[in-house]
Amino acid sequence: MVHLTGLFAGIGGIEQGFHNALGSKVETDLLCESWAPAQIVLKNRFPGAELHPDVRELASLPEATDILSAGFPCQDLSQAGRTAGIRGEQSGLVTHLFELLRRRISAGRRLPTLLIENVPNMLALDKGAAMEFLVQEMETLGYSWAYRVVDTRFTGLPQRRRRVIVVASVNLNPSEVLFADEAASRPDDHYSSDAFGFYWTEGKGGLGWAPDAIPTLKGGSTIGIASPPAIWVRGAEDATRALVVPREAEMESLQGFPRGWTDLDFGLSAARTRGTRSKLLGNAVSVRVAEWVARRVFAPGEVVCPSVDWGSSRQWPNAAAGMGGKRWRVEASEFPTLEPYEHLLEHVDVSSAPALSRRAVSGFRSRLLQGNLGRYPGFREAVAEADRALTEDQLITKLEA
Repeated sequence: MVHLTGLFAGIGGIEQGFHNALGSKVETDLLCESWAPAQIVLKNRFPGAELHPDVRELASLPEATDILSAGFPCQDLSQAGRTAGIRGEQSGLVTHLFELLRRRISAGRRLPTLLIENVPNMLALDKGAAMEFLVQEMETLGYSWAYRVVDTRFTGLPQRRRRVIVVASVNLNPSEVLFADEAASRPDDHYSSDAFGFYWTEGKGGLGWAPDAIPTLKGGSTIGIASPPAIWVRGAEDATRALVVPREAEMESLQGFPRGWTDLDFGLSAARTRGTRSKLLGNAVSVRVAEWVARRVFAPGEVVCPSVDWGSSRQWPNAAAGMGGKRWRVEASEFPTLEPYEHLLEHVDVSSAPALSRRAVSGFRSRLLQGNLGRYPGFREAVAEADRALTEDQLITKLEA
């Protein structure tokens, strides 16, 4: 039996991934999460686990813990967040993880394995200060470590979600977990050209363009709205429905959760419930990525990704490993495997998905015209036509009223 403890557990993406992969061989003992809506999800989906609300007040970890997971807050590290760095108010909470490990080591009970997930920007922000902090802490505590940036599309899910996965351990070689699989990249012909995801809340400085996928689901946006990306349905017969957004159940599916995972009573209005569910899912760890890690933790493989000397560069690569005080750069792609691809329109029913409002389309078009993005053939024209059609519909509605 593998015993899990999850800090910064969110809605349990890591834990659900381990349960999917290992079934009855895994048990979740404790989950620590501070946000009340996420606590409601965890109480309902992991009823047998102890729930603790504040990592700062957690005195110790369960005795039986084999794997400690931590998708610690990314707000201070992400490009969409405050970029305050690892010492920021939210991301800095990860220091409590290492304090708990120190207490356990002092008591003569070293925890076997750590699993950490966060955004790739942590490798670049402040010259990689966040990654350096994590690695120094792990090395000081005697852990071997490895990390790899992966793109969720390797799991077959149509979401371009890049994340850093860190594994550290005292009883297995983390490289045999993260670097035992290598698929290089997903060929372009795997993607359909009937739908494209993009950030409707942006458009001037970024677009997040994703063929046959949505860009990363996020807990917020550059204009402060917790909203899913939009989807351009290429060739839509009705111009007012050419730009749609996935429902919450479809976002759950795009993150690898069962539909309805967050469909719970939060004691909020319908509108606030939708926003809360969107934020919960944007902050979650992709379940299928966790499944891949779980299978390899349980059955490590031969390392197939070549490593090279660290060299003199201070830049953190997309993949690396360390053991016994030595560090290596690893030549690994963001696609460890290539699971059968599930097209975007298999997850999102665009015939009934909510269409972007006239105001949303108009604002997006205005931002789009200020920059040089969105040049895919037909896209700008489709946005302009949607803006015109929605404006016309609104005018007709007013006249009829």
